[in-house]
Amino acid sequence: MKEIDTVPFEVNQLLEAVYFRYGYDFRHYARGSIERRIRYRVEHSELENVSQMIAKVMHDPDYFNLFLNDMSVTVTEMFRDPLVFKSIRNQLFLRLKNYSRINIWHAGCATGEEVYAMAIMLEEEGLLERSQLYATDFNNHSLAVAKEGIYSQQHMSKYQKSYKKSGGKKKLTDYYHTKHEHIKFDQGLRQHITFANHNLVKDKEFAQMHLIMCRNVLIYFDHQLQQLALNLFKCSLIDRGYLILGREEALGSAAMHAVFESIDAKYRIYRCSACA
Repeated sequence: MKEIDTVPFEVNQLLEAVYFRYGYDFRHYARGSIERRIRYRVEHSELENVSQMIAKVMHDPDYFNLFLNDMSVTVTEMFRDPLVFKSIRNQLFLRLKNYSRINIWHAGCATGEEVYAMAIMLEEEGLLERSQLYATDFNNHSLAVAKEGIYSQQHMSKYQKSYKKSGGKKKLTDYYHTKHEHIKFDQGLRQHITFANHNLVKDKEFAQMHLIMCRNVLIYFDHQLQQLALNLFKCSLIDRGYLILGREEALGSAAMHAVFESIDAKYRIYRCSACA
């Protein structure tokens, strides 16, 4: 008799248990990605199967935090896809200058490098003093790193090149100081950033946003959850506010195409035209 793969069934049980016990809903995450992450944790926990993992997640909060970190997307960098940031600088900022206050939401900010990149651009364009950036993630460990604004020096030369390609006007070294093998961003940048725990699956919208950055997060959601998140963004934006997705992400439905007008299809920049 052919052996039956019980992993999908066990994964369903695990995700239901997590939702019941902790309120985190991963049931509509892209299944291939989530199964790989769960298999990784099973293997590195020296467990025999996913069913054994269920008991540990249910009764051991520290182990659940390991699981939560596995589910979180923590890959980010400063000025990733620098031409996207150049488009923001040259197109969107010209329009945002008309507002007396500018609210920007980085949804799924991970460890925060992209948020500091945005703050640097706002500073160089004379907009930071009237801007407030909201950086959110459901991973508290990543948020703690982002709040500190302390990073390894090893990536800074790469970030400097991307910064210049994005239209940077100075040097990145003007915005941080170094100590040993690490850098720390200046307080002048950090004081305009509010970091907060927020779960796109279950938490409410952020009101009156002029720009929302959510890049390379929706690719980990199934279609249903993507539409839920996009509707959340729609309700968070002011009329004619802007949404920027990742290069591999799309609006995915006629309903969302009716709401979001494409401003730059190549770089996934949209304008919300029906936020009511």
